[in-house]
Amino acid sequence: MNSKVLNTLEYQQVKQQLAPYLVSATGQQALNDLQPMTTVADIQRALDETNDGVEVYRLKGGIPVARLADIQPHMKRLAIGATLNGSELGQVARVLRTTRAITRFFADLLADAPENDIRHLFDEVDELVTLPEVTKRLATAIEGDGHITDDASPELNHIRGSIRRTETEIRNQMGHYTRGHDAKYLSDPIITIRNDRYVIPVKAENRGRFGGIVHDQSASGQTLFIEPQAVMALNDRLRQNQVAEKQEEQRILEELSNLIAPYQEEIIHNAAILGHFDFINAKARYAHDMHATEPEVSPSNEVYLRQARHPLIDPRKVVANDISLGIDYQAMVITGPNTGGKTITLKTLGLLQLMAQSGLFIPVEAGSRVGVYHEIFADIGDEQSIEQNLSTFSSHMENIESFLAQIDEHSLVLVDELGAGTDPQEGAALAIAILDAIGAKSTQVVATTHYPELKAYGFNRPDTINASMEFDEQTLKPTYRLLVGIPGRSNALDIAQRLGIPQSIVDQARSLTDTDSQDLNAMIADLVTKRKQVEDAQVALKAQVADSEKLHRQLKSEFNAYQQRKDQLIEDAKVQANTIVEESKTKADAIISDLRKKQLASGTANVKENELIDAKGALNALEQQPKLKKNRVLRRAKAQHEFHEGDDVLVKSYGQRGVLMQRMGKHAWEVQLGILKMKISDSDLERVTPEPEPKRARATVQSANASHVSPNLDLRGVRYEDAMTQVDRYIDAALLAGYPSVTIVHGKGTGALREGITNYLKSNRQVKSFHFAAPNHGGNGATEVQFK
Repeated sequence: MNSKVLNTLEYQQVKQQLAPYLVSATGQQALNDLQPMTTVADIQRALDETNDGVEVYRLKGGIPVARLADIQPHMKRLAIGATLNGSELGQVARVLRTTRAITRFFADLLADAPENDIRHLFDEVDELVTLPEVTKRLATAIEGDGHITDDASPELNHIRGSIRRTETEIRNQMGHYTRGHDAKYLSDPIITIRNDRYVIPVKAENRGRFGGIVHDQSASGQTLFIEPQAVMALNDRLRQNQVAEKQEEQRILEELSNLIAPYQEEIIHNAAILGHFDFINAKARYAHDMHATEPEVSPSNEVYLRQARHPLIDPRKVVANDISLGIDYQAMVITGPNTGGKTITLKTLGLLQLMAQSGLFIPVEAGSRVGVYHEIFADIGDEQSIEQNLSTFSSHMENIESFLAQIDEHSLVLVDELGAGTDPQEGAALAIAILDAIGAKSTQVVATTHYPELKAYGFNRPDTINASMEFDEQTLKPTYRLLVGIPGRSNALDIAQRLGIPQSIVDQARSLTDTDSQDLNAMIADLVTKRKQVEDAQVALKAQVADSEKLHRQLKSEFNAYQQRKDQLIEDAKVQANTIVEESKTKADAIISDLRKKQLASGTANVKENELIDAKGALNALEQQPKLKKNRVLRRAKAQHEFHEGDDVLVKSYGQRGVLMQRMGKHAWEVQLGILKMKISDSDLERVTPEPEPKRARATVQSANASHVSPNLDLRGVRYEDAMTQVDRYIDAALLAGYPSVTIVHGKGTGALREGITNYLKSNRQVKSFHFAAPNHGGNGATEVQFK
């Protein structure tokens, strides 16, 4: 499809409306690549998938596709032997978890709604590869943000435990300095970090009080950050553990990268299918919000759009119209006044056709049909180019000349104001000749015009019909309704008379109008009146049909209720009958038992044993079996006992949760229970929903008074030297409190304090970035600081 018509008909704006419904990078790429298709099979396949999405949305609220990043670059790096980082592995793990969730979702959907209208999605779900062991390993080792968990390996768990214990010892040891009599030698009673080692802020004059090493100093030089001699050994141990932690984390990343490397193709294919599902989801939600329906596809290009609405116009304001083409006529000539809706009608037809050929539902009533055009050409709007020294007329002629050489029986041509911009008589003649040339190639065409000569053309030419936009003579305003079969009439004299032009002038104008034009206008007015009468009658009939359908639905509902009540009464009667039978069976058993005793006592066997059994069987046959009302319940129960690799299950005999690893025969599974693998009978298993991954706590260092640190520091009115000292102490306190960011309010003034704070923040290694606040939060009178 040529790009010019896509721009003219605003196809890109439709894609922009669809974009907010997407949640994955692959789905967004599918939207970027979306173009109208030109084969019936491709169009119908895309419409079928949209229908599947609509059906899933109706039944379950949509396919649960998570937000997925583009993993193609990760897989390329993996292919050349690179090691993925935690964030990249987390994104791959999310694809695998979503794959497993989607597989379960469709299994449950099939169990809950076996009688669905899904045409292709189940086949596409079967292409997903779940990789349960890889998924489980990644879920255990990597959090969603890429953080490596303590459970990634026993060694890492041990190292991090040692780190936490060492940090506790350091804080306890240094707590003596911040809380004891030595606190008076500190600038602030806090513990902070410099060069990855715990230090305390000591006043410069007390430098030799604690021994140890100076790692940093404040910008003013009044505070030294000293590592006391007493904790140097602990800090050394902590640093060694931290190095060991980094090495173990890198080893785990390499292990996980090697784990997924053999499954690159499967993971990439999974990501592509999930992105496709995301795109189908978006098309379904877009169709739902737009109240769109699925059109039929006509290979013979018989277009019939029932109550078509332009998708880019406010649905509360747009006027719906029936538009047909290619059934009884190949060409339509639309006449009518300016601003009457002719151009919008052309764009509606063209844009809805492009949407349908892209596999999208369109805003029409059910029962609509679309064609399959190899090309759509549109000459709409004033494309006059001053740079090319082209007039409006020349621009239109160049457009028409370009597509006259390309059109065939599989093309659709939309022309607005055909022949306009030149002498009316020559323009009308040229318009007729162009329409004849288009018709000679069996090309369908819809054209708008002001020329009265084309009204006769639409009446005289075969396979051509007139149409017009309705005009309300009472309000002197257009109604934007398309009237097929009726040419537009001139309303200029009527409008002039209603607007107050003297009657004598209007009468003289009428006398100057030729008789043929007056007769034509009178004929058109009569046609419009008769059409109005027919439409009024049609509206009344529709109301009667609606009432009849409502009554039919009510009667049908009451009949169904009666049938259900009848079935329930029969079921109740069967239950009562079963109760009577049970009582009879009890009595019969007692009688038979008594007879046997008497036989044994008398030594005779007048009644044979097989006769007693046959009598009891006849009595059992009287029992009524109630109908199973809802086979769906059985199907759901059966589905709950169908197990798949990677399912979370409860081992009932042990009361423990586990994960299915592989099938071990027809009725047994290998189950992972913690670090143990056991063979369990499937009768001892029950499928359960996965437990949400716990949010793992991370250790932070915080002083006793950290909770009293404000996220804002106000320095307005403070002297420069004091302000800089406060900034230095405040930044350390904020870091210890674990704040990710703070705000320093310094005011505007002369700018000296602002400059001093800026220079200090540039030199502080713990500051990641800083910038002036937003205008509504102080502008350049405040600075927002982000920490590493």
